[in-house]
Amino acid sequence: MSELNATVKRVTDRITERSRQAREAYLQLMHATRRDHPPRKQLSCGNLAHAFAACNTQDKSLIAADSAPNLGIITAYNDMLSAHQPYKDYPDQIKTVAHSLGATAQVAGGVPAMCDGVTQGQPGMELSLFSRDVVAMATAVGLSHNMFDGNLFLGVCDKIVPGLLIGALSFGHLPGMFIPAGPMPSGISNKEKAAQRQKYAAGEINDAQLLAVESASYHSPGTCTFYGTANTNQLMMEFLGLHLPGASFVNPDDPLRPRLTEMAVKQLISNIQSASGPVPLCETVTEKSLVNAVVGLLATGGSTNHTLHLVAIAEAAGIQLTWQDMDELSSVVPLLARIYPNGQADINHFHHAGGMAYLFGQLRSAGLLHEDVRNIVGAGLDAYEREPEISNSGEMAWSQPVRESRDHSVLAPITQPFSANGGLRLLTGNLGQAVIKISAVAREHWQLEAPCIVFESQEELKEAFNRGELEQDFVAVVRFQGPAANGMPELHKMTPLLGVLQDKGFKVALVTDGRMSGASGKVPAAIHLSPEASYGGPISRLQTGDIITLDAGAGLLQVQLSEEALGARDSAVAPTESLSLGRKLFGNLRRSVSTADLGGSTFLFDK
Repeated sequence: MSELNATVKRVTDRITERSRQAREAYLQLMHATRRDHPPRKQLSCGNLAHAFAACNTQDKSLIAADSAPNLGIITAYNDMLSAHQPYKDYPDQIKTVAHSLGATAQVAGGVPAMCDGVTQGQPGMELSLFSRDVVAMATAVGLSHNMFDGNLFLGVCDKIVPGLLIGALSFGHLPGMFIPAGPMPSGISNKEKAAQRQKYAAGEINDAQLLAVESASYHSPGTCTFYGTANTNQLMMEFLGLHLPGASFVNPDDPLRPRLTEMAVKQLISNIQSASGPVPLCETVTEKSLVNAVVGLLATGGSTNHTLHLVAIAEAAGIQLTWQDMDELSSVVPLLARIYPNGQADINHFHHAGGMAYLFGQLRSAGLLHEDVRNIVGAGLDAYEREPEISNSGEMAWSQPVRESRDHSVLAPITQPFSANGGLRLLTGNLGQAVIKISAVAREHWQLEAPCIVFESQEELKEAFNRGELEQDFVAVVRFQGPAANGMPELHKMTPLLGVLQDKGFKVALVTDGRMSGASGKVPAAIHLSPEASYGGPISRLQTGDIITLDAGAGLLQVQLSEEALGARDSAVAPTESLSLGRKLFGNLRRSVSTADLGGSTFLFDK
């Protein structure tokens, strides 16, 4: 492999130095936990009796004798989420494999799993970001019984995987790994779906016609096929070394899928029984593996939600990762994948073009990945250049390294990337700092200077659109959408509307303290603006008509006002919101949450 890229090294060294004290404290806690609270060793007879009361006689004997590994399963199964519906039978499969190896497994707990697709544009979306931290706490509750020698995590979608990992890291003294369930087969093309959504926004098709389109896109068990947060989660887990190589994007009904689950269980038991001692999760998630994950995110134009989640995950491991780190890495990581919304292909096309195996090989060849990392299959990254397969003899195997893209319109070689830089930029200026995903934005739309129109919600913008008031060049400012205001819901209601205006030839952009996520599209959107309006950020003092400059190439976001003039204005007051549909229960989280640049986290890991 090539020598490590100088920028990758410099950023990693800076993260390591910045994190030294917090990381050491985290590792000391993990080592002390392993020493002082070894699994089952300190449980009383009454504790154990409760723990295996529902087990069969064989499992009771094995657990009581403490002679074989007992695996904990944390599952996010429910049958409303298409991505999670396949998990229904996984626990029984895991137990069967464990039994065949003389081990046991128990479902340690379930975690809530909400679907952002169902709550998109609805009040429930205000619980979405906070659900990540609820999942983390539920994971810790499930593992708190201290019954398990290693843990398996079943989850796919948006906030669920980051929440599972944050919770898992609080038990980082134990081995752990994630088992994916795979994407649904391809349905209607994402390009056609987006076009029909714009037609609906323009009043050209009705509800029944749009529902038929949506149902042809989201049509079966498995993850949605566009490259949003759910599929970016899977890529992240593989780059962190927490998935088996090539496991992320195998369809649920592929014969390979159950074989991969079987192999994951075998690998976890092997890691628990390693001759050199168990391989703990805390030694897999490191500064270097997190940088590898950021590189993978950038090289594929992945979800902007990970500017929140990776910061929060890093913090849970005692590592301080910043948007500036991501921005600097973006300057040297080329864009190698075109997957909707930054291309026409879906995640299945990416997988069939060579997928993760090809991507790893290309990034390694340019020295963009750290090689000296541990993962669930050992040290280094060689295994991740290979695709899983069932051999002619029916055995589980991995192919030779994938050296050629099978579709250059989807996966490009490192020597001819789609773009020389990653798909993410940091914007700074007198409004604070924000992130923008530019991989799906045409270069002629990277820069805009126009008067702003201020809205307090995406519903207000939609109403103005319907009244025909937005047929002009403008910057839509949508504020009081940050974590402290209302839980930072995704704001996709505006995407088709702004797209319609852009297609009419108007220069439009969005500036918000809210989120747009992995489905961010062709309209330039400065999102996650920090500090948010609820914390008195400059966005709270903007007025309709102020001139805003957004320049993605220069990394600039500012209002054409002097510091004195902007500072002299009073901050706007947040609109009063209904707290129906469970939102009232989350008041403490809204009051304690960190700003977006710190991960939008409700945890205080330094306390």
